[in-house]
Amino acid sequence: MTEMTPDLIAEHGITPEEYGRILEIMGRAPNLTELGIFSVMWSEHCSYKSSKTWLRTLPTASEEDPGRVICGPGENAGVVDIGDGQAVIFKMESHNHPSYIEPYQGAATGVGGILRDVFTMGARPIANLNALSFGTPDHPRTRHLVAGVVAGIGGYGNCVGVPTVGGECRFHESYDGNILVNAMTVGLADADNIFYSAAAGVGNPVVYVGSKTGRDGIHGATMASAEFNQDSEEKRPTVQVGDPFTEKLLIEACLELMATDAIVAIQDMGAAGLTSSSFEMASKGGMGIEMNLDAVPQREANMTPYEMMLSESQERMLMVLKPGKEDLARAIFEKWELDFAIVGRLTDSGRMVITHRGETVADLPIDPLALASPEYDRPWEEVPPPPPVTAAQVRDVDPIEALKTLLACPDLASRRWIWEQYDHMVMGDTVARPGGDAAIVRVHGTHKGLAMACDVTPRYCRAHPFEGGKQAVAEAWRNLTSVGARPLAVTDNLNFGNPEKPEIMGQFVGCIQGMSEACRILDFPVVSGNVSLYNETQGQPILPTPTIGAVGLIDRLPGHAEAAFHEEGHVLILIGETRGHLGASLYLREIDGREDGAPPPVDLARERRHGDFVRGLIQDSLARHVHDLSDGGLLVAVAEMAIAGGVGCEIDAPPGASPRHAWYFGEDQGRYLIATDEKDEVMTRAFQANVPARTVGHTGGDQFTVAGSGSVPMADLASLHDSWLPAFMAD
Repeated sequence: MTEMTPDLIAEHGITPEEYGRILEIMGRAPNLTELGIFSVMWSEHCSYKSSKTWLRTLPTASEEDPGRVICGPGENAGVVDIGDGQAVIFKMESHNHPSYIEPYQGAATGVGGILRDVFTMGARPIANLNALSFGTPDHPRTRHLVAGVVAGIGGYGNCVGVPTVGGECRFHESYDGNILVNAMTVGLADADNIFYSAAAGVGNPVVYVGSKTGRDGIHGATMASAEFNQDSEEKRPTVQVGDPFTEKLLIEACLELMATDAIVAIQDMGAAGLTSSSFEMASKGGMGIEMNLDAVPQREANMTPYEMMLSESQERMLMVLKPGKEDLARAIFEKWELDFAIVGRLTDSGRMVITHRGETVADLPIDPLALASPEYDRPWEEVPPPPPVTAAQVRDVDPIEALKTLLACPDLASRRWIWEQYDHMVMGDTVARPGGDAAIVRVHGTHKGLAMACDVTPRYCRAHPFEGGKQAVAEAWRNLTSVGARPLAVTDNLNFGNPEKPEIMGQFVGCIQGMSEACRILDFPVVSGNVSLYNETQGQPILPTPTIGAVGLIDRLPGHAEAAFHEEGHVLILIGETRGHLGASLYLREIDGREDGAPPPVDLARERRHGDFVRGLIQDSLARHVHDLSDGGLLVAVAEMAIAGGVGCEIDAPPGASPRHAWYFGEDQGRYLIATDEKDEVMTRAFQANVPARTVGHTGGDQFTVAGSGSVPMADLASLHDSWLPAFMAD
C-alpha cells in the first residue's frame, strides 16, 4: 500500500486540514485510489468549495413567471419552458487551463463536454457559442493560442454537426499566461421528457456507454483547480483528447434510447470522469453503488483502478437502466458502434464499493464526498469605487481619427476571421449569423426563434466588481432585446484568480452581488453555470471575468431586428441618456493609454424601461435596425451598423454643452441606437413612455460623416475594421 506522505497528499491538492477530515470520515488512512477520488471530488473544479456560499445568493427562478424555470442549478444544465410543450436546455463551462497547455484539444474537448451536459438531459443540441480571452497580441504565445483554440472549437463543432453561432473575443495582458475558453451549448427538448441524474432502484444496473477509457485527462479537475507556474507545460498529459465523430454517434444513440422508457438516470462523464459521475448520481438518489472495474472498456493495457477512476477520456456517459432493459440499450449502442458495459449495480448502502481483479480497491461513503465537501467562507475585501474620470481629464482627439483607431483595435476589430472557420449554418435553422448583437436559431419546424449571446466587460469588473457584475447581466439582456427577443434566463461562467487572496475573493463577491441584483430586477434567473478559479500564473491574476450566457425567445419569426442598416434615408435615434462616461472606457485605454476610473453606473430600472420600450418598437415593426451601445459608445455603434449594412451615414454634432469625445465615445449604459423611417411615431412613443430619445443623424451615401469633423469613405472604414485580425494571424 502506498504510504500517505505529506508530499503525496499535497500533490493531490489536499490541505493538511482536509486530510484530517478524510481520516475522520474514513476512520483509517485512505489508499492511493481513495486519495485520488477525494482529490478530484474535493477539488475546486468539482466541489465549488470557495464559491458555493455565494452562488446560493443568485436568483434561480422568475418571480414574474414562476413556471418558466423547469430546472435550475444542480443538474447537468438548466431547463427553461418556451411554450408549446418545448424546453430550451443550456449551460456554459470553462476549459481554461487545458486550452493554454494544449489549445486545440483543450478547446475541442471543452466543446464536447458542454455538448454532453446538454444532451444528457434529453435535448438535441442546436447551437454552440464561446467566449474567448487571450493575452496581448504582441505576446509570443498569443497567435499560437488563438490559432489552436479557434481550430479546436471549429474542428469539434463542425464535425459533430452543431452550428457555432456566436460569442466574443478579447485581448488583454492579464490573460498572457492564462487564457479563458468558455463554451456554451443550447439544446431543445420536449418539456415532459427531461432526463435527470438521480440514481434510483436497488439492484438496477449501472451502465457505461461511449468511448473506451484511456489515460488522458487524469487529474484534469485537480489541474484546473490550481494556479499555473513555471512547470505548467508539464501538465500536458492532463489534457483530454476528443473525437467529435464519436460524440455525434453518442448523441444519436442517447437520444434514440431516450425515446424509450429504459433510462432511470443519466450523467455525463466530465471532470473527474467515472468518479464524479458515479458519486453524483448515487448521492442525488440516496443510493450506493457496487462497481466492477474489470468491466470498464479500456483502450490501454494494465490500467490501474486509480487511472480508471480519474481518467477524463471523452465521449463517455454513465446511466442507470430499468431492470430488463439492458438488451434493448445494448442493441442501440452497438448499432451506433459504441461501447456498452454493465459496470455495477445500485445498492442501499450509501457507499461506493469498487472492485478490481477480485479485490476491493476502494470503499467510500458517498455523501461526504459528493455533498459534504469542504466549504470555505473565505475572507474578502470589498473593492471601493475608484475616483471618477471627467471628460476634461481625457485627451480630446479628432472623432474620425479616434473612431478609426478604435475600430481597428484588437478588442473591436471584426471577428469574421474567427467565425468564418465555424460552420454556423449546419442544421439549416440559423436565422441571424455571428457578428450581430445576438445569434438567432429557429425552433425547428415552428415560427419561434431562440436568441443567444455571451457578454462581460472585465475592465469594468476590475474597476468596480459590483457595477461590473450588474453590467455583464444588463448587456446580455440588452443584446437579446436588440434583436427583439424576450430574455428568459442566463447561465454563467465565473472566471477569477486565486480565491485565497482577499482582494480576489472581493472581486468574486462584488461581481456576484451585482449579478444577483441585475438578475432580480431584470427578471433574468440563473439556471446553470460554472466557476473557474485559480486563473493565475506566477501570482498574476486575470481580470475578473464573469461571463454571462443568455437565452431569449422570439415568439414569431421573422419579427426580429438586426444591427445592419441597408436603407438610405432612415433617421438614427438614440434611446437612453448620454452623460459621456469615459471612466474604464475603450476610448480611455486606446486613445489616452489609461485603464483607470470608475465604470459607468448601471441603473437597472432604466435598463428595464428602455429595453421593454425598444422591444415593443421591434414587435410593432417600427425598428428593424437596432444595436445596443457598449464598447466605444455612440460613434462605434453607428460605424458597426454602417459597416454591417454597407450604407454610409451622417452623424450630428454633439449638443452644445457636451464635450465631443465624451458624447461620441462615452460608454453610458442602457442605450440603444435604432434606424427607422417612422421617426415621428417613435419619438411620440418615447415621450409617452418617459424614455429619453433624440435624433443623432441619418443614413445614406458611401461616406461616414461626423458633422463639423469630416468624413471617411465607408470602404476605408470597413477595411480598417476587417483587416486587423487576419493580418495578425498571417504574420
